[in-house]
Amino acid sequence: MESSVSRSTSVVSKMSFLAVLVVFLISSSYITSTEAYDALDPEGNITMKWDVMSWTPDGYVAVVTMFNFQKYRHIPSPGWTLSWKWAKKEVIWSMVGAQTTEQGDCSKYKGNIPHCCKKDPTVVDLLPGTPYNQQIANCCKGGVLNSWVQDPGNAASSFQISVGAAGTTNKTVRVPRNFTLMGPGPGYTCGPAKVVRPTKFVTTDTRRTTQAMMTWNITCTYSQFLAQRTPTCCVSLSSFYNETIVGCPTCACGCQNNKTESGACLDPDTPHLASVVSPPTKKGTILPPLVQCTRHLCPIRVHWHVKQNYKEYWRVKITITNFNYRLNYSQWNMVAQHPNFDNITQIFSFNYKSITPYAGLSKLLSLFLSSLSSW
Repeated sequence: MESSVSRSTSVVSKMSFLAVLVVFLISSSYITSTEAYDALDPEGNITMKWDVMSWTPDGYVAVVTMFNFQKYRHIPSPGWTLSWKWAKKEVIWSMVGAQTTEQGDCSKYKGNIPHCCKKDPTVVDLLPGTPYNQQIANCCKGGVLNSWVQDPGNAASSFQISVGAAGTTNKTVRVPRNFTLMGPGPGYTCGPAKVVRPTKFVTTDTRRTTQAMMTWNITCTYSQFLAQRTPTCCVSLSSFYNETIVGCPTCACGCQNNKTESGACLDPDTPHLASVVSPPTKKGTILPPLVQCTRHLCPIRVHWHVKQNYKEYWRVKITITNFNYRLNYSQWNMVAQHPNFDNITQIFSFNYKSITPYAGLSKLLSLFLSSLSSW
């Protein structure tokens, strides 16, 4: 081990570069915008493919599939919500693998009532355990959509939709407009639907190929800055040779006297803490974030501790603490940038992948586990 404290101090100084480049990926968010861009995953997106599979007397049956092509960002529970605006006076006769949140005014229909008559329907995924006759492939995950890189088997979500009053040919059908994807909060911006070459499908015996009648794609991109005004985590630093801990900056994610920016916080010594954290609410009500009162007021703290500093290598311990009383994080990621991530030899307790978003930028490291619970 090197005896020079100055050299070790230099190492920690370099490590401090990490403090501004660690992103803990969560979905709590509160504002919207018309533009989105993720600098750490510039080519990542969620692409929706809308395949018209057959014609009906007054419309068509389509399969809509979302593909999460992002490198490290998931859509966690309570899942995605998709909405759009119909171009004409379309209605949804039925759905398989998903449902709309509201039926709307279907009073003009007699006998056979549509599933939804709203001009701007909102669709959600069905829950696990849905009866098989209401399922299709890749449905019914409660809206959870994992990243393509980390979990390709669960990176797609599909549902079937039967649309009426829509036209029955490629020339009379009009693509929907104003797509909005919530995952589960704001942050995603969706472009217009673009008609593309019809999707081709190969049968299981690979001896026959069929194709959709018509296909259009919608691409949605994400920006953390659009999702939330304040940072979602902070970084503290320490080392083996010094008892001093460099804590998270004061008001790193907000201040207690600035309610519009930081939201509510709760003292951990509050009597009857459990009842305050989870008060009685109506079914479906989403409670606002509630973090522990700290000097930094962040929902997540990442602590970077230099354990060893040898001439040939260094070793650090990363501790992630959840200060959000009302949210446990499943399938979380932590993305960090450091010049030496090209030379990683061992990782303990984490799974990881190296990420290179574009040439000229040092390697990024994506660490992930299955869950992170609060208090």
